Amino acid sequence: MKVIPIQHAAAAPSPADPANRPAPGLALFDRRGRNVRDLRISVTDRCNFRCVYCMPREVFGDDYPFLPRADLLSFEEIVRVAQLFVARGVRKIRITGGEPLLRKDIDRLIGMLARLDGVEITLTTNGVLLPKLAQRLRNAGLHRVTVSLDALDDTLFRRMNDADYPVEKVLEGIEAARTAGLGPIKVNMVVKRGTNDSDIEAMATHFRHSGHILRFIEFMDVGASNGWKMDEVLPSRDVIGRIDRVHPLEPIDPNYEGEVAERWRYKDGAGEIGVISSVTQAFCSTCTRIRLSTEGKLYTCLFAQAGHDLRALLRSADEAASVDARLDAAIAQVWQQRDDRYSEIRTAETAALRKIEMSYIGG
Repeated sequence: MKVIPIQHAAAAPSPADPANRPAPGLALFDRRGRNVRDLRISVTDRCNFRCVYCMPREVFGDDYPFLPRADLLSFEEIVRVAQLFVARGVRKIRITGGEPLLRKDIDRLIGMLARLDGVEITLTTNGVLLPKLAQRLRNAGLHRVTVSLDALDDTLFRRMNDADYPVEKVLEGIEAARTAGLGPIKVNMVVKRGTNDSDIEAMATHFRHSGHILRFIEFMDVGASNGWKMDEVLPSRDVIGRIDRVHPLEPIDPNYEGEVAERWRYKDGAGEIGVISSVTQAFCSTCTRIRLSTEGKLYTCLFAQAGHDLRALLRSADEAASVDARLDAAIAQVWQQRDDRYSEIRTAETAALRKIEMSYIGG
């Protein structure tokens, strides 16, 4: 995998303890005026599912060479990077994978991150390990979870996850998260036309009155292994139309500037849903996310082809304050040079580019 080496800028003062707002001069803006607010951290490239749009079994078989443990960032290294980002204005940290609950002692990492001031800690999971871990995660300081669930029909769901997990396991995980207080829970359904779009109305009906927020995500050309085709994308407007015919909807305002999901609520008060339309309604102009991979590479876009290595800096033998200053300068350089707007310029040609796999970097 190609990695862009970072040219180290001159050492900057080590950032102060993070506060609710970055100190003047610390906030980072990219070339399009977008500030960094969201850090997504992948803690493992392994997963117990083989979802067809993320880790298709024909590519990620049982003998796939996942990263060795020594290559993964330690929890202490992750927190060190996270602390620098918080000082630069990050206010939300999302733990991803692969399947992040496969990382041993993940609740210890949550506890370490939860001590950072003014930051919301969330996690995305397929849900099957939540019955065992939900309360431990909540006790450690996790605020919310997002659970992936691509169908309610059991046969269809098993076909989507390609690992013979029944849908009941995920539903049990969602209930465990609710009981532990990890809400409001968001439930994400990636919609692939001709594969699982027949379950849209059933999903909507099931989660009405649940207090959970169901979100429908357009099938995206992340990575190079999921066989993405534009004719397998069901536009979000069609999803809304289908649900509205069964359960009338009305639009509602976003919770905050840059929210990726377009929000709708049921007119009868049964809750809300969201749609994420990266393909048909690009939201690059307000994207505030940066991603840290399992082995310490920074990616400025979900559709990136290359990353920027931080692990070498983290593991250098220099004095800690000097390393922190160089890490901070590298982070600033990467974000300030950012010019990504992939979804705005997507074509058949760009879709065919070999991009980083979602299972490696997280969603």
